[in-house]
Amino acid sequence: MAVIINIETSTTVCSVALTAEGMVLNHFEEFEARNHAALLSDFIKGCLDHAADHELKIDAVAVSMGPGSYTGLRIGHSEAKGLAYALDIPLIGISTLKLLATRVMFSTLDISPEAIFVPMIDARRMEVFTGAYDFSLDTLMEPQPLILDENSYADLLATGRPVLFFGDGSDKARRIITAPNAVFVPEVVPLAVDMLPLAELAWNLRDFLEPAYSVPAYLKSFQATKPKKLI
Repeated sequence: MAVIINIETSTTVCSVALTAEGMVLNHFEEFEARNHAALLSDFIKGCLDHAADHELKIDAVAVSMGPGSYTGLRIGHSEAKGLAYALDIPLIGISTLKLLATRVMFSTLDISPEAIFVPMIDARRMEVFTGAYDFSLDTLMEPQPLILDENSYADLLATGRPVLFFGDGSDKARRIITAPNAVFVPEVVPLAVDMLPLAELAWNLRDFLEPAYSVPAYLKSFQATKPKKLI
């Protein structure tokens, strides 16, 4: 049995989950504000305390690797690496795009086996971080930053297969993508509890990261915004 702490901080939601053998043993989420630095340590401590109370040894820590918020990813990744070093356990990296796709795949929606899954993470203005996957999570479009226009995803839509768009960037696409096989799934956010199948798969494959050299998948360079002049 692999007991794994899962950390997800790639968007405005901050979440941590303790999982083992296909079950969520404990979890914490905050949806209201981007306050990851203040919340994350307490969430992790809550999962560590739960494991200690039930005499469970933590076997690994999994962290959402992005793409997403530069600050959120940096905070989550730093905490995960610190935990891996402190407990001398493996570090597992999970693609945030695949995490979103998995969340939709395991939902209660009636989804065609031919469906194409297109997660979209808001990257400001008309830009999103995105990719595309089939039901086996094989990559149909490589993860990338994409500026949306009426021709975005034309090749995927031209297949005639159902193309499911979701994530906090999908509302922008809804206004310009009107193909009849485009399906928009609302209110899909990345959560640590949904990392469970991907984290356990990585554990079984011994697909671990080297903490010293591991960095989040930002996909583009950080750009600081200039403060507005008050006068």
